[in-house]
Amino acid sequence: MRALRVGVIDLVHKAPTRALYARVMHANLTSIMPQVVATWCQELGHRVDFVCYTGLEDLTRELPDDCDLVFVCGFTQSAQLAYALSNLFRSRGAVTVLGGPHARCYPEDAQLYFDYVLGFTDRSLIKDVLQDCARHRPLGLHISAERHPATLPGLAERWPFVEQTLRKAPFLKLVPLIGSLGCPYACPFCIDSTVPFQPLSLVGLKADLRFLRQRLRHPRVAWHDPNFGVQFDNCLDAIEDAVPPGSIEFVAESSLTLLTEPHVERLQRNGFKALLPGVESWFDLGQKSRCGNVAAEDRVRRVSDQINMIMGHVPYVQANFVLGLDCDKGGAPFELTKLFIDLTPGVFPGYSLLTAFGRAAPLNLELQSSDRVIPCPFHFLDNNHAMNVRPLNYDWREFYDRVIDLTDYTFSWRAMRRRFLANRGAIPRWLNLVRGVSSEGSGRLKQFRRLRKQLDTNGDLRAFLDRRSDVLPEYYAEIVRRDLGPLWKWLPAGALSHDPHAYLKASRRRPAAVAATVAEALPRAESAPAG
Repeated sequence: MRALRVGVIDLVHKAPTRALYARVMHANLTSIMPQVVATWCQELGHRVDFVCYTGLEDLTRELPDDCDLVFVCGFTQSAQLAYALSNLFRSRGAVTVLGGPHARCYPEDAQLYFDYVLGFTDRSLIKDVLQDCARHRPLGLHISAERHPATLPGLAERWPFVEQTLRKAPFLKLVPLIGSLGCPYACPFCIDSTVPFQPLSLVGLKADLRFLRQRLRHPRVAWHDPNFGVQFDNCLDAIEDAVPPGSIEFVAESSLTLLTEPHVERLQRNGFKALLPGVESWFDLGQKSRCGNVAAEDRVRRVSDQINMIMGHVPYVQANFVLGLDCDKGGAPFELTKLFIDLTPGVFPGYSLLTAFGRAAPLNLELQSSDRVIPCPFHFLDNNHAMNVRPLNYDWREFYDRVIDLTDYTFSWRAMRRRFLANRGAIPRWLNLVRGVSSEGSGRLKQFRRLRKQLDTNGDLRAFLDRRSDVLPEYYAEIVRRDLGPLWKWLPAGALSHDPHAYLKASRRRPAAVAATVAEALPRAESAPAG
């Protein structure tokens, strides 16, 4: 196999931004898998150009030239940018590959714009794509490994790409590590709900931590596990064996079920400085909050007590909520969340609007069957800029009135002052303040109010959101046009629209027709020489 010039692009953000929060944090939101793919490509003898796009760079200048093959990885919010990039690279003669969450969630749409669309991805699959390296047009190949890879390249192998991205983080620098794949919980809206939990090697985890201590003076690690600490004692034993207490600081997303006081005390001893538990809803999903079927207000008080306990040991806590679930009705979910904010002044509440990401979860089949999924452009599907599911128990105007009221309450100067005073340490205090006055607080409030005004004045938008029309409102197109800037001209015709029922239609066909295995899709790779 000849040596190729390969580009790997990690789309952390979807468009240029100058938001203060983006300057502080976006470089720390890089994904691990693009680094893994870049490492595998190098190991197979290819020249790799790696780009992590945070929204602060001039992407047109960062893009590699003269590539034979380009991998793009991104979440669904970056899909329109990814499609434009693929069209640009194809015009230069390159073969293009899409991986990451959007490729897994919307493969049918992505096949229209990429030569390869990847599901589960391991080293063997990447090798086969590199060996094939062919144009597949007008419809790209959708290929997948049977499961997540059993092992990933260690931090030492990925380090050149990690270090390159860390240079873009001006103050707070987080190194991405992962100890497990999949999740034992079955939250119906989550992309990991049907992926079996799979711990990675503890030997590899310890090697990564020891390597990191040799490379950075005061390292900070962001665990990318969907749910950190499922095998709690094994994981903490490995950390304690690899590094002295307090020599590395950690950030992790976990569940309240795992965050008992003995566990939290142990996390504190081992340098955990931030935890992001999921509360999700006061009326459902009690499996993650240790509250079972208790009454909603009692659940609020129990969760508040638990999070206040956690904050007594760990200085930064973000509690995650999903707004607009079918179990929510009337003002109660929003008023209960206000009560939670009052009872837990130091926590940062992270709100997401219910979003059905294509194939991400079985719940989406039910939503598509009932024609509740709206074909909003992918650009807006970041859990906040659009909700692509018609609420079961709310009119759109009532729903956004309540979201605006809650957001205003959460990021009022009174609430932010209480949050600032309740936090310990400079980083938690100032990070929460930056988030509140930047894109996550005042920025979202401005965005929600702008959309709410459109709901009163824009009949095309109302008809689109109510599923009475499939005509894309100019309101959406104009925002994408503005955000893509010079890359707008490369967005393929029709790329702002997609079939909101693609997952449902695919589920009614034979599995072999939905996603080909590597052997079926790339027969030439079986006899190709080893790289």
